[in-house]
Amino acid sequence: MASPAVPPVTGSTPAAPLRVEIWSDIACPWCYVGKARFEKGLAAFAHRDGVEVVHRSFELDPDRAKGDVAPVLDLLARKYGRTREEAQAMEETVAAHARAEGLDYRTHGRDHGPTFDIHRVLHLAKARGRQSGLLDLAYRANFAEEASVFDDEVLVKLAVAAGLDEAETRGVLADPTAYADDVRGDEREAAELGANGVPFFVLDRRYGISGGQPAEVFTQALEQAWQDRAPLKPVTSAAADGATCDTDGNCA
Repeated sequence: MASPAVPPVTGSTPAAPLRVEIWSDIACPWCYVGKARFEKGLAAFAHRDGVEVVHRSFELDPDRAKGDVAPVLDLLARKYGRTREEAQAMEETVAAHARAEGLDYRTHGRDHGPTFDIHRVLHLAKARGRQSGLLDLAYRANFAEEASVFDDEVLVKLAVAAGLDEAETRGVLADPTAYADDVRGDEREAAELGANGVPFFVLDRRYGISGGQPAEVFTQALEQAWQDRAPLKPVTSAAADGATCDTDGNCA
């Protein structure tokens, strides 16, 4: 008995979405820029509707105590052994890249502080389907507006603006264990994948991209990852059908 004809595969869309995981920190200006560049690269990708984006936690300053907030220029000058004028020039350089992507960037008066609580609230937002919106609001508050995301009241306002419940958000902030394991789990995974800086992008756990690369780099990487996971296509022949066995044990 001849085997039944196998219909050709008419599309190349995999059954599961292509997952892109992005490790980032709100305190990282290149994460702010890199997110915008990735989104431009994704917009140029033909199969963008088949991509799932997951944001993951990474603290640039994990040992910084809650409430330890200081001006960014002081941090840059101390960390890199620069004068305040040189630190200001560093900020202006990042600002130029941000503005080239259509992002606002304030180069004076910004603060730097611990981001653990921000990441915990972002995990709450993820559980409520509001993570991307909160992330955008937090980036904008930190880099473009006169607001310190390291202040709990500011963070609560941002969470509410993103659609989270105020009481639930305050409850998470009041409980230092809430979503703490989620943050630490993300950070362990980053270490296992070899990420020692952010932004860090992982495509289907097969390709890693470090840094805020140009948009076209992300598009090319998405295309490569998509091609590598395309479903198998049957090879047809003008000769007789090949013999097969089905799941019931019938062979022909």
